[in-house]
This record gives sequence, structure tokens and C-alpha cells, in this order.
Amino acid sequence: MSSEHELVGVLRRNAGSVRPVLPFDLRRLEPVVFDFTEGNRGLARVDLNDTAGFADALFREIEASGSPLGIGRYDEDRVVYRHSPLFDGRMERRSVHLGIDLFVEAETPVFSPFPGVVHSFCDNNNLGDYGPTVILEHELSGVVFYTLYGHLSRASLDDQVRRRRLAAGEQLGAVGGMHENGSWPPHLHFQVIADMQGHEGDYPGVAMPSERHRFLELCPDPNLILGLQGV
Repeated sequence: MSSEHELVGVLRRNAGSVRPVLPFDLRRLEPVVFDFTEGNRGLARVDLNDTAGFADALFREIEASGSPLGIGRYDEDRVVYRHSPLFDGRMERRSVHLGIDLFVEAETPVFSPFPGVVHSFCDNNNLGDYGPTVILEHELSGVVFYTLYGHLSRASLDDQVRRRRLAAGEQLGAVGGMHENGSWPPHLHFQVIADMQGHEGDYPGVAMPSERHRFLELCPDPNLILGLQGV
């Protein structure tokens, strides 16, 4: 377990040694940054239960931009989870996003940003869930932390073995299609976790607003690793 403060410091100090998690130079791209909050009135015209239509709308905007990448923001209070009962709570819905979403075409390779080992993996096969998920464990300057990769292809789990070592820049899987990724437009959910708290193959990627502060301490900004512009 590492504290959020020391993990943020370590990630900042090691920013120069990070390998990209996708086959693009993320620090030089100008991605499309989507707004999935209630303030985006255009979402009211989108049927979130129609995954294919939702995906088509997102990827048309990405294509028109000339960029290969769209972004869903960290610490965003979203309305796009209303299509799945997975985010319902007895008193409060989960809606605060704890990772960064990287919208790219299905089968885009996904890589480890640092040396690490496979902590755990699972096919979280529920509507609105991660689908195939891999979690890596890393250690930098004596600080242990984790990175989570959600919405992968099912084939990404075929050769996974716990504690398997990965070099920085080594491929760990590929982005999944909407038929296998929890019924979402194709994208990678990338999240940084200071303490797994006993979870294996899964970890909350969305928090209730009342627990926002606690979860943001446990899950610092993934852009410390990604280095995206304008996010």
C-alpha cells in the first residue's frame, strides 16, 4: 500500500521513463475531449442504450478531428451510467469517474507504461462493467502501486498468468469491441490505484459523489502517467 501523496511524487519524478499505453505518442496528440456530464445538453439526444449509435457518434467526432484518439475525463461526474443498474445504489448512484477513458478502435494494442507483474485479471461480464480486465502491479523507488486496464478484448485474457513479468512497453492486451467490453463504445479505461484493498481482477472505476474525496486519494490522476494535453 502506498499513500496518494508519495505515489504522486514518484509518478512525477518518473515521468520521463513512462512508455505509452497505446501505440501513439500521447504527449504530442491533440485528442478530442468528450464531456459526459449533465452540462452537455447534446447527451440528451443520445440513446445510451444504443451502444452502436453512441459509439458511432463518438467516433464520427474523433474522425472529423483528424486525431486517432478521444478522451473521457478523470474526476468527471457523469450521466452516461444511467443505462446500467450496475451503478445504482440504495441511497446514491455512482457517477464520479476514477480513470481516464481512451477511445480508440477495437483491437488497438495496449502496453504497460512501467515494468510490472500481473496482479490479477478477470472478465467482469456484466452490462456496463469493465468486461475483460487486467491489473498490473508496479514498484518505483520503493513505492508499490497498480494500474488497471478495463474494456479489453476477451483474447487479452487468454495467456495471462498471475505474477507474470512485463517490461515497460510490453503489450498486455488489446482494446475490446462492444460485444465483449461491457457494452460500451470501444475504449481503454486506464486507472491508477494506490491500494487494491483486497480486490482482485476488479476495482471500482466509478464512485458515489459522497465518496469522491476518499476515492480520488486512492486513485490519483492517470494523466500523471499518460501526459495528455488539454485533459
